[in-house]
Amino acid sequence: MRLADATWTDVRDADVDVAFVPVGSTEQHGPHAPLGTDTLDAVAVAEAGAAAYEAAGERSAAAAGEVAVAPPIPVGVAEEHRAFDGTMWVSPEAFRAYVREAAESLPHHGIDRVVFVNGHGGNVEALAEVARRFSRDEAHDGYAVAFTWFEAVGEHTGDMGHAGPLETALLRATNPRLVREDRIEAAREGAADRWGEWVSGVNLAHDSDEFTDNGVVGDPSAGDADRGEVLLDLASDALAELATAVVDRASI
Repeated sequence: MRLADATWTDVRDADVDVAFVPVGSTEQHGPHAPLGTDTLDAVAVAEAGAAAYEAAGERSAAAAGEVAVAPPIPVGVAEEHRAFDGTMWVSPEAFRAYVREAAESLPHHGIDRVVFVNGHGGNVEALAEVARRFSRDEAHDGYAVAFTWFEAVGEHTGDMGHAGPLETALLRATNPRLVREDRIEAAREGAADRWGEWVSGVNLAHDSDEFTDNGVVGDPSAGDADRGEVLLDLASDALAELATAVVDRASI
């Protein structure tokens, strides 16, 4: 159930087990992928994960309830991409406060299990703190965790990069019209091999333009739609499994 599409009576009458809150970013993704890539990918995984969770419940002896998929949070912690036009960002403090307060609306309506479905690496640290604070808040009985889709795709995770094979593949599978296919070769030729500039285990580069001319890390041509479908299946299955564990904690 998409909360943005539902009426308040739909939500009142639904049997909601858990809410998925997609969290992304509005930031450069090279010359070939849209600024909203991280948000689009987070939404795609959240919706596929909700379908996987509900399908698993229908097959079980004790049918699970629904997943409420919240509207996405589209601006995140992304100042590292500030050199590239169109990028938007907020401070980690503002991000944590907004995401946590938005999520705290849900326990008021009895939806006290939340999974933040993240699509942006810069959000990871802040979302972990949000989940902890949400779960420790004695004003409600809520419990939350943060899930980042590209950390849950098995051996593919090592190819993440930025606007590289994984993100491009998932876009090609879920939002193909937004990929500028005529710019893929330029994106590949101007890409960096890895994220950052590392010495003694420390990244010397604070901003992405210090190590990539066009914002790309990795080879986007290595991410076709078929690979994107595999990634979507892996991430959505992992999310559904996580949601089941989160819901089961209600009895602890």
